[in-house]
Amino acid sequence: QTMNHHTDALWDTAHAFMPYPKVPVTNAPTGPLAGLSFGVKDLYHVQGYPTSGGQPFMLALSGIQQRTAPVVQSLLNAGARFVGKTITDELAFSMSGQNAHFGSPINGADPMRISGGSSSGSASAVSNRMCDFALGSDTGGSVRAPANHCGLVGMRPSHGRISLEDTLALSPSLDTCGWFTRDVPTFARVADVLFGEDAQALPDNVRLLVPNDIWGLAAPAAVKALKPVRGQIEECLGKARTVNVVLDDFDTMFWHFRAIQGREAWDVDGAFIQRFSPVLGPGVAERFQWASELSDATVASAQEFRQRWRAHIGRILGTDGVLLMPTMPDVAPLISASEADLDAYRNRATRMLSGAGLAGLPQLSLPLAQRQGAPLGISLVGPVGSDRSLVRLAERIHAALS
Repeated sequence: QTMNHHTDALWDTAHAFMPYPKVPVTNAPTGPLAGLSFGVKDLYHVQGYPTSGGQPFMLALSGIQQRTAPVVQSLLNAGARFVGKTITDELAFSMSGQNAHFGSPINGADPMRISGGSSSGSASAVSNRMCDFALGSDTGGSVRAPANHCGLVGMRPSHGRISLEDTLALSPSLDTCGWFTRDVPTFARVADVLFGEDAQALPDNVRLLVPNDIWGLAAPAAVKALKPVRGQIEECLGKARTVNVVLDDFDTMFWHFRAIQGREAWDVDGAFIQRFSPVLGPGVAERFQWASELSDATVASAQEFRQRWRAHIGRILGTDGVLLMPTMPDVAPLISASEADLDAYRNRATRMLSGAGLAGLPQLSLPLAQRQGAPLGISLVGPVGSDRSLVRLAERIHAALS
């Protein structure tokens, strides 16, 4: 029995799970996900457990939850077995996977490198084979970054496609529920349960688009490592056309994204921070401080930009366009990287990741390349609502490459 007991220190060698006392969580004995085990990022309520959001004061205030988030319940109803709550970066406001209070989950693909965050524990648990899949959340890259870093299939769905009821928010107009698996077939099984069918499905012959300007944000060595995979995907889905997608410029997009995320994060957590003055970890403290000082004018201009960007990228994608792009600028930074280096990497990454977030687009990252022995993801980005279709494309690519 010990092997399933996630509070057993010997079992959780990856430091992926919160050390909560084990409480039984019932799942259906049969169903499409029967035989699969899963972890849940500690932002989602699970009956019988607290919800910490990766923050000790938040944990102290949480109490034991009486409800289970609908998304978690739907997985249990489909037969999947819950094995524990996973560590999240503090208040989900980080991309490094290093929590100053609860530790840093270990990257199962390369233990010398960061796991990425904020869904660090979920990516760690799956990459270290401690469960078959795990729920994360993605606001500014919190599923896509760890998927890239830990060599996993991971997705940021269309905004609003999966319910975030009974879940701690960070930035409600950007937050999405995503998940990780080690392979495409398992990912597709979970997708069937969480997505059902697309209202606006992609046609069989999609228009594959390569956004030159976004590729230009990646490290040259990463572009080189991704090139063969890009070729294989084109063989499978058809020759890609190159396009430029950026509106205004990447810096503008970056600051507008940060303003929306920051203002909403402060709306969500500001009162808590002001009342309890909790000690916040490095990076997180500075981001909340910055967020607290945003002017209404800055936020209004960011909202206006978001409307323009949505229309702009919507025209480029139409109903059949799919962007093929790097998931992140490069492989995961080393654990030994300085806070300044991590911040620089995060800022480059946000320029690459913010487009899907601002437009509410689905983005699926596939672990198809590597460099220096570390994994590197490539992403498919589709129109709003094309989530299940994107997973079908991944299934086609998987079949062609295996």
